[in-house]
Amino acid sequence: MMVGERLSIKVGSFANDMTTFRSKDDVLTLLVHLGYLGYDFLDKCVFIPNNEIRMEYANAVSVSEWGEVSKTLKHSADILNAIWQQNEIQVSEGLAQAHFEMSHLQYNDENALSYTISLALYAARNFYTVYRELPTGRGFADMVYIPRRQFLEKPALVVELKWNQDTEGAIAQIKKREYVQSLKEYRGNLLLVGVNYDKKTRKHSCIIEKCVSK
Repeated sequence: MMVGERLSIKVGSFANDMTTFRSKDDVLTLLVHLGYLGYDFLDKCVFIPNNEIRMEYANAVSVSEWGEVSKTLKHSADILNAIWQQNEIQVSEGLAQAHFEMSHLQYNDENALSYTISLALYAARNFYTVYRELPTGRGFADMVYIPRRQFLEKPALVVELKWNQDTEGAIAQIKKREYVQSLKEYRGNLLLVGVNYDKKTRKHSCIIEKCVSK
């Protein structure tokens, strides 16, 4: 949920008090009642309702001892700064560390990779509105980060993910499918980020390219 996903829950077992908890569903249902989570009655899913509450969850986790997730959140800002500085090696190493800290997660496709990337770039939500599978040009960009109004000096980010391929192909796809067409106002302050995970070598690689004005 902290990276924007929804979680299916069963609310029927909730005892309607703050002391009886038989399962994680009971805890999540209480958080719905307290207003810390939203609940979709049609899908029967919970979600974090807004960015302000999401930041509070991040603050709580970052100062807690919540193991691997806490560690990942703590160095997320370093990865984001490395992207801004176009430090490809540091970004690759940071993503590898994030994957190590989420050691229960096995990469089988780009969706699994996107989960690690989302968590590794959690700090970006302080500065950006994040879109996944955003329709741009002639396709859907994997992840697009648009600066919030008060942070327009930050570069917009278009992130393309590859699994068991190569980063050059990720950047080429961004250009070929014209993902930046709908982001014309950010040209000159727009970074293209290609990320690949090689299943054989178990290594992450990254290419960061500045999109120049035309």
